[in-house]
Formats: sequence, structure tokens, C-alpha cells
Amino acid sequence: MIKTAIKTKAYAANGSGQELKSFEVQRREPGPSDILIDIKFCGVCHSDLHQVHNEWGISNFPMVPGHEITGIITKIGERVTRFKPGDRVGVGCMVDSCKECKSCKDGLEQYCEKRMVLTYNDIELDGKTPTYGGYSERITVHERFVVRIPDDMPLDKAAPLLCAGITTYSPLMHWKAGPGKAVAVVGLGGLGHMAVKLANAMGASVTAISRSANKKTDAIAMGAKEYLATSDSSAIEKAQERFDLIINTVSSAADMNTYLGMLKRDGVMVLVGAPSEALPVHPFSLIPKRRSLAGSTIGGMRETQEMLDFCGKHLIAADIELIPIDKINEAYKRLLKGDVRYRFVIDIASLK
Repeated sequence: MIKTAIKTKAYAANGSGQELKSFEVQRREPGPSDILIDIKFCGVCHSDLHQVHNEWGISNFPMVPGHEITGIITKIGERVTRFKPGDRVGVGCMVDSCKECKSCKDGLEQYCEKRMVLTYNDIELDGKTPTYGGYSERITVHERFVVRIPDDMPLDKAAPLLCAGITTYSPLMHWKAGPGKAVAVVGLGGLGHMAVKLANAMGASVTAISRSANKKTDAIAMGAKEYLATSDSSAIEKAQERFDLIINTVSSAADMNTYLGMLKRDGVMVLVGAPSEALPVHPFSLIPKRRSLAGSTIGGMRETQEMLDFCGKHLIAADIELIPIDKINEAYKRLLKGDVRYRFVIDIASLK
């Protein structure tokens, strides 16, 4: 139990697949290294849907989702030196880690060898305090897990960068997307539209891949040089052995072997979407051309700040649909149908 607590309005699911409803959580008063943030906006990630429906089998209830958080600092602990009240900041997918292992010391807290603490549906390092996410009025976070939002970037359009942005920026940087590289992005949703914008700004030649031609105009406007609809079998044939890097963002079962066939020799396909089912891969999709199939999660805190600064420099932000909190259940239904361009963001003022 939190000894000194701040009552905070929120929205929560009380069971698997249940609609989200009004809820109250307890936020801790800031400790010496903590920051209290008045949440202004929170993005709606597809993983929120997975978690609320317990599709990964790890959900705990009641659950307050939300890990794409932007807001204003209202209070800081006495040891906080990097931030001050009034600063525009963000919180992403994690709120703590051991801070001492090699991964943490390397700035890769997302791969903490003890464990990173997720922003919601997790337990703090004390082993007993549940974490609740950004569908709420405020949040208290250790300063290490807070990032600064560039001054000219709107807080609502910045919110999805805290997950969709860093989840695609990190593999693009790790596998060296840039001039002379042919990069394909599979899926033009919340993650995919950010991957297209980021890869283009890095100087890569970008192809967007989606099921139909419906999003072609959008993809080209975001920076894609080409667009491939998988419903066109001739286009798939022409795409064989074309790409150095594929960022696969889809969260449903897809034919991995078809996409792997689009890689050049030594090409890499990186999975950042997280389907709930296993995906079959034929060995001969990989062996003859020395191709690789990889996975990537979010970035560390240093890289997350780097991504935000990069987006600020290149005037990159998410394409959003702003909604009040009482429309979240409707938004989930639309998200299941792919009916959003390209990220729902909750206006937390509607909760207050």
C-alpha cells in the first residue's frame, strides 16, 4: 500500500475483454528522484487492446492501460536535476529497471537483466505495487524514465512517439537505415506510418506495404517512394529480393515467407508487431540468401530522447485522431477494424 498517496481519476478494464470504465488509482507522492506529471494526452497503442483482451495471457486486472504519455511536470523530488516544474515531458513503455546491470549501464534499460518495469500491467520492483498507465490524470515516475518533448512539438501529436516512434526508430537505427538502403515497411498503422516517416528522414528509399491500395496517397505523402499492395500478386513477384531491411509492424498472422522473399542477400526483416499466435517460417526462406529474421522492442531512455530530438529537427509527429476518454471503448472497436488514421490519442482533459 502506498503510504502517501494522491487520488487519481483513471479509466480501467476490470476483466478480460471488458469495457473500460471510470476508476480511481493511487499515485505516490514524489520521492527524492521522482517526478509528478499532470498528464495531458495519452496515445492508444494496439498493445493496449491485446492486454485488455488478455491475448498474450499475462494480463492482470483491474488494468489502466496507456504508455504513450505526454504532460507537464507539477512537482519534483529534491534530487531531480534534469527537470523542473512546468517542463513538457513524456513517459513511454517503461517506468523503472534495476539501473545496475550491463544493459542498464549501456543505456538499454528495455533489456534489463533483472527486468524492466512496464508502465502498466506490471509490478514495481518492490514486488507488490501494481503499475497503472496513462489513461489517468497524473503519474509519478523516476526521473530516469522521463523524456523531454521538443518545444515546437504539439503534446497530442508527440504522445504516440513514446511507443510507435521509438519502437520503429530503434530498429531503423540499429540496422543502419539511411542513404543507399532500400527499406520496406509492412503495415501502415500506428507503428507503420511512423516507420515510413522516420526511414524517409534518415535518407532511405522507402516502400510501404499494405493489403490494399487504400492508403497509397497517405504513404506517399509521408515519404514513401513506392507503395505495394499485397492483394496484387504481380506486385509481390516484382518485389522479390529488393530490400535491405523490412520493418514488419503487423499485429496479426501474416505470411512471413512471402516477406522474407523480398529481402536481398544478407537482408533483415525485423518484427516489431506482436501477433498472439506463432508465425511459421520455412528454413529455405532464410538459408539460400543468408537472410535474417529479427525482433526488436522499444529503445532505451537515451535513444528515446534521441528519437524525440530527431523528430523535432525533422518536423516529424504522429497523424492522430483526438478523442475524449468516454469514446475509448468505441475507439477499441474501430482499432480492431483498422479504422483509424493513424493513432487514437486521448485528451485527458476530458477525464477531469
